Amino acid sequence: MDINGAAVLVTGANRGLGRAFAREFVKLGAEVYAGARNPASVVDEGVVPVRLDVTDDASVAAAAEELGDVSIVINNAGVLVGGEDVDSIKAEFEVNFFGIVRTTDAFAPILKANGGGAIVNVLSILSFLGRPAWRGYAASKAAGWSLTKSTREALREQGTNVIAVHAGFIDTDMAAGQAGPKISPEDVVFQVVQAIRNGDDEVLADDRTRAVKAALAF
Repeated sequence: MDINGAAVLVTGANRGLGRAFAREFVKLGAEVYAGARNPASVVDEGVVPVRLDVTDDASVAAAAEELGDVSIVINNAGVLVGGEDVDSIKAEFEVNFFGIVRTTDAFAPILKANGGGAIVNVLSILSFLGRPAWRGYAASKAAGWSLTKSTREALREQGTNVIAVHAGFIDTDMAAGQAGPKISPEDVVFQVVQAIRNGDDEVLADDRTRAVKAALAF
């Protein structure tokens, strides 16, 4: 798929990985809509700030109504609450899972009208693993992986490529307090761009993620 001249929506585009996505797509010649709950928090030149709260049906519907030229959707918005109580887990699912559902359902018809395009779902190594301290986050990412596979089958006929992105710790604010090796946001974005161009359906962004995914076969 050619990115130059494409219209791209990036959710959670005001910081971290989302901001890296927005910046790179601008460099590649795309029209970039940077979705954020507070559009004023989007400060990079070359992007179009868009008010978008993926937990709110009306907000997502309004964005879809406004952005009829989109052919690539980057479902990047995500939260790590980290609590083990039900309310914390609900908050993580609301963004990490239902946010993808809302955005996909709203934009899939637009992508179809624009030739198919691509949907990229930013997931995690925790799609494949469970962690007691992050059980809600891990479960939401595992559910997102299942959703991605179902969406891929559902949208294949309309020509939409649905890509799952899995990574370990990415060097952003979310992982600032975590020890161990981290991959740069720019490295993840580079791999996703290649997947979009090549029509791949999965990005395993680092060695540990690739090893964990391979171990699922045993």
